[in-house]
Amino acid sequence: MKSVIKGTGYILAHTPDMVLHNGTTQTTERIVNPDSEYLKELPNHLRTYEQVLAYWPNQVYIGNKTPDELAEVAQPWCDKECDVNARYGQFGQIMPQEEFLLLMQACDVFDLVKLDKDFVAAHKEALAANEIMDEAIMARINEGVEAAEVAHLVSDEHAEGLYHNNVLVGCVKRAHDIDVNLSAHVMHENLVSKASSVLSMLHAVKNAGIEKSDVEYVIDCCEEACGDMNQRGGGNFAKAAAEIAGLSGATGSDARGFCAGPAHAIVEGAALVASGAYKTVMITAGGCTAKLGMNGKDHVKKGLPALEDMIGGFALVITQDDGVSPEFNLSILGRHTVGTGSAPQAVISSLVTDPLDRVGLKITDIDKYSPEMQNPDITKPAGAGDVPLANYKMIAALAVKRGELQRADLATFPVKHGLTGWAPTQGHIPSGVPYMGFARNDIMAGKLQRVMIIGKGSLFLGRMTNLFDGVSFVVQANTGAEKAEAGVSEDEVKGMIAKAMKEFAATLLAQAE
Repeated sequence: MKSVIKGTGYILAHTPDMVLHNGTTQTTERIVNPDSEYLKELPNHLRTYEQVLAYWPNQVYIGNKTPDELAEVAQPWCDKECDVNARYGQFGQIMPQEEFLLLMQACDVFDLVKLDKDFVAAHKEALAANEIMDEAIMARINEGVEAAEVAHLVSDEHAEGLYHNNVLVGCVKRAHDIDVNLSAHVMHENLVSKASSVLSMLHAVKNAGIEKSDVEYVIDCCEEACGDMNQRGGGNFAKAAAEIAGLSGATGSDARGFCAGPAHAIVEGAALVASGAYKTVMITAGGCTAKLGMNGKDHVKKGLPALEDMIGGFALVITQDDGVSPEFNLSILGRHTVGTGSAPQAVISSLVTDPLDRVGLKITDIDKYSPEMQNPDITKPAGAGDVPLANYKMIAALAVKRGELQRADLATFPVKHGLTGWAPTQGHIPSGVPYMGFARNDIMAGKLQRVMIIGKGSLFLGRMTNLFDGVSFVVQANTGAEKAEAGVSEDEVKGMIAKAMKEFAATLLAQAE
């Protein structure tokens, strides 16, 4: 049995006030250097909602522009306006901060999110008009509380403030008096991830053309952890988000692997469907507040906008073979194993050439590679360079070494087989998966035959191991049409055999007579 990509959802939420109040770079700076020039200057570098709508990489993320179109625009992109500045795209939307705060409240089932009643009244109608919202979600939004109550909770009860245009409009309360895993800071982090996951899931259901009741299993692969002091990362984001999204027939669990988490989760989901365990599986991940403004100091120092002002999210629907959608080839899986090591060539070999060798393919037989798709507008000013381009150069160099690519073609390999990065630096979000929506389109249009998605992760960040991590998989054109054209379906073969045996028996009977 085959598993296929039925549909995808990609969303962004513009959260400039969370850059100031929740991004780790800023919260740390506020502790160690509260009077720093950086903190004073940062508000002047925040973008408006209109500016983020006109930003090229954002329009690519939600599907209004393609990676190929982005590649034709000279870098940097932050000083250029895209000719499309729409809120909605073929894959999802860019939600403004005020609506996202209301969505967070809708995702709260423990009465932890308190919003100023005037703020709710001012923006509830706008959220209701959002094309993806339904009555069940809107019914979860309460009328709000007095501004004085919000101020009291923040100043006296350790609540995490929610701000809009630098005005306190709400808060997230702590869920326990002493449990740090249920602190207001952690609850805020988790509710942001949950809300952005829910929004992604709703778009994925719509784009896949399925019913919510069709989803049987959900795997969440974000970088957060929900639990309490007795089971710090117990979970379950997947089921929690499925509840709000209305996936009443689904169960689920969480998968974690730092930035490689989404690739691991997709392989697991594809395998579950291919095995027959479930007919429809959804992979989802919400965004990460800690990464907001992560490289802000470098951006401010160089006079750039604070480009890390977007919460990202994605969702992917995997179903049993429909005969047309791109299929997962589970015989081509790359694995960075315990014994692989961290040398760049060893890493690329384990993720790219090893799986291709097993099925007799060359590096150039993959039409497009999608490794870490970070937006170079963000990473280059911070000294990290163009991350996708660096990956393509390593793959190309390995192809030359293996005699699969001419040295003269090194420069053109990233253009022919690569992509220009456009994803926000949300940790796990850029790791290969932003391309899957476009890959589905291009494969179904006959432009591409097969693509490889590469997820890589830094396990050493958890201080449990010094190991690196990574996994890759291949998505290819559906082979069902080829079988139909060849006229060799299993049922037809059985029919042919039965007919031949019947004719043979008749011949023997005639001879006997």
